[in-house]
Formats: sequence, C-alpha cells, structure tokens
Amino acid sequence: MRKFLHTLSVVGIAMLSLHSCSKDDGPTAPVDIDKGPGGSTVPYISINTNGNNVVDEPKVPAEMFIFQNQQEIFSSGIGIEFRGSTSQRLFPKKSYGIELWDQNGADYSADIFGMGTEEDWILYGPYSDKTLLRNVLIYEISNEIGQYAPKTQIVEMSMNGNYTGVFIFMEKIKRDGDRLDIEKLEPTMTASSVISGGYILKIDKTSGDNNNSDWAGDSQYTSSLGFRSKYGAYGNELTYAAYGDKRGEETYFLYEEPDHDDINSAQKSYIQQYISDFEEALINEDFSGSTRAYAEYIDVQSFVDFFILNEISANPDAYRLSTFMHKDRDQKLKMGPIWDFNIAFGNDGRSATNTWIYQYNQSNPGDLWLVHFWWTKLLQDPQFRHQVKLRWDGLKANVLSSASINNKIDEWVTYLESNQATTRNFDRWDVIGETLPFNSFVGNSYQEEVDYVKGWIADRISWMDSQMTSW
Repeated sequence: MRKFLHTLSVVGIAMLSLHSCSKDDGPTAPVDIDKGPGGSTVPYISINTNGNNVVDEPKVPAEMFIFQNQQEIFSSGIGIEFRGSTSQRLFPKKSYGIELWDQNGADYSADIFGMGTEEDWILYGPYSDKTLLRNVLIYEISNEIGQYAPKTQIVEMSMNGNYTGVFIFMEKIKRDGDRLDIEKLEPTMTASSVISGGYILKIDKTSGDNNNSDWAGDSQYTSSLGFRSKYGAYGNELTYAAYGDKRGEETYFLYEEPDHDDINSAQKSYIQQYISDFEEALINEDFSGSTRAYAEYIDVQSFVDFFILNEISANPDAYRLSTFMHKDRDQKLKMGPIWDFNIAFGNDGRSATNTWIYQYNQSNPGDLWLVHFWWTKLLQDPQFRHQVKLRWDGLKANVLSSASINNKIDEWVTYLESNQATTRNFDRWDVIGETLPFNSFVGNSYQEEVDYVKGWIADRISWMDSQMTSW
C-alpha cells in the first residue's frame, strides 16, 4: 500500500480549513468541470467516469476532484462502484464505494478531510432520510461516547457534470489505525500467540459478499462466507443443516476481517469456537450468582453502549442486519462499529418511540432476519440491566440529552441551509412531501422533517427513561 500523496484537513463541520496538496500524481481537472456553486463552504466533489458506466461490481476507473469555494484542493484517480443492497434497488439516488487509484490503477492511501490515510471511502447519498442527517448524527454520538463509528463530512457532488445532491463522504468500516484499531491477522497466522485477533464479523444479508445485488442474493449463505449460530433466535438449538434456504430464526456471522477470501481454516475454527463458547455460557446462565460466565467472553460495556445507541434511535435493523462486532488479539468480543441508521429515528413504521427494538421478533415474527437470542437473554440479567441504567443516566445528562442532540442537528441544518445545499438537493430530488419506501412521516418542508426528528427523539428519551426506572 502506497503512502498518501495528497492531504486534506478539516476543522469543524461548518468551517473547513484546507491545506495545499501535491498535484504531481493527481489528474488534471478539465477546464469545464463542475466546481460547484460560488460562495459555498460545503466541499464539492466532481467525479468524471470518462464514459464508463458505474455498476455494482467491479469498480470502474474514474477521476475525482474536490473543490472548496471553486478552488481545487484534491484530485485522484479512483475506482468507483454502487454500494448498498436495499437502497440501491429502491432509490434513484445511488451511494458509491470508491478506492483511490494511482496512474497505474494501483490503490493507494490518502488523508481526506482529516480522517486519516486510507484508500477505501464511501459516498453515501441520503434519499429516504429527508433530514439528510440520521447517519451523521448517530455516528457523531457514538464517537462522543467512546465507541468508534465512521467519521463523516457533508459534501455536495456531481457526476459527469450532472448535479447529484448532498452526500456524506465517510469512512468504510475497516481494520486500520485510523479506523477500527485492531491487530492485523495475516493468512499465515495460526499460532496460539496470535490467532485470537483481530477479527471483524457482521450479521447481515449476503448481497454485499456474494457478488449478487438482486433480491435473491440477500440470503445466499455459504460456509466460505461465514458460519451459523448453533442456536435460533429464541435460544432453541437448531437441529437442521445450515446453508440451505434461510429460515428467519437462523443467525449467520459473516467474515469481514479477515474477509472470506483471506481467512484460513484455523482462524475460522478459532472464531467459530469463541462465539460458540460465549453462546453456551450465555444460554446456560441462570443469573443466580454474583458473577457471569458470559462476561469472560464479551466486553460488556461495548454491548451496553451498542444497546443504547440502537435503542435511542429505534433502529429497525438493530441486532439483525448491518450489525458489526470485533475481537482484537487477546481481547474480548466487542459490539460495533454501528452502521446504517437511515431508517432509524422514526423514519420507518417499525421505528416507534414506545417499543423496544430488541423485542422486534414479537411484532415481526415472520421476518427472514430476526434478532438473535443474545439480546433477550442479556436483558433478562439484572446485572446487565443495571449497567444499562447506570450508563443511560450518565449519558442522558450530557451527550444524550435532547438539548445536546438538538444543538448538533441545528448546527448541521444551519450549515446546509446557509449554503443553500438543501435547496439544491431537493431541487434535484423532489421528494419533500412525497411518501418514499419506509417513510412513516412525510413533512411538507425540510424544516418539518427536521422538527419531526427532534420531537421524535425527545419522546423516545422520555419513554426509555420511564421504562428503565426499575432497572
């Protein structure tokens, strides 16, 4: 991997300070390239695919230019592809995965917006989330409470000279010193001194892992992609073979790091056994003593924080989709990083202010992806509930207070509105007042969408507070 060739730094969300960067290796911007509106402090990304059609996979070569106040501050060759599963199929505003490429098509790393040097980045295009801010908000909160989540920068974007709206330039979840900082597990590493980490697993659909982006590709689990829990969603032992037609009660863990192409059989055996040992300890726990056998396997604080983040947002995908966990060398299993909250904060009928998301199975028993038994079992534990209550009380007094959350939202809204970015976005995507897939609320203006989320969060905090009184 090459060292970075270009550098950007960012100070704050609204005031962007950009350092000069080397132009020796970056492509030259065409004279007529779209540099964005004059006077806007929102960074503007122009991508030129040179006639290549962007597809789901593989990445196609293109050029990326970043402007600030119409001044070029970064350029690079890139590989670009569509990303996302459900959103890619349903929404005309696409999201993209990009990789920085040099003149020879080799990947290299660069520090963009002060996020640290990496080659892989994401351009997320909020569409059904008409605030444009749900992911930005929850990732910011997660980082503030000490749980790493992808760093973000609000930008505007054009593709081949056509304006494509407000996007979120953000990190991809990866093992990296500037991202998820865990040890690298090489394919040759099998010794007992190193095989314990680092791993990243995820509970998710398979469409992003099996090169199949249609609906049929969502549940094509294989032993090369991951492994199945011994237990079903309700804690029942599964007696039928894995990897057939998926049943709702099944939970599969997908190999993310090392990925399914690199992980060796010894590493697979290790992480499968570790998860199995944790599940055995949890399923057999009667909570009668003062110690918990399951706590030997998991970082309980990370599970507590993961629970709070997913519950305060009432994320319908929580625990069952887009759910990451990681295990560093000689460390316990941790939940996170959190990922993909576009239908959270009341943007979906399943995202209500007055129900627990971990009890999703009760209201959606026919779903093909149910919440695994871990969470129901953990919430039966008085010790775990008490730790949740203590953490909740501490966070509610500051970072999770309505006032703190509203201040964040107001800051970003002012940033977008003062630069007229929302006007341009919704001129391009005329969705205000329209009911899109998942929308449970439809505002008649951008401000109504924002006010709805702020009111929803206040109601959610109040309800959670009332439910945890006895915890």
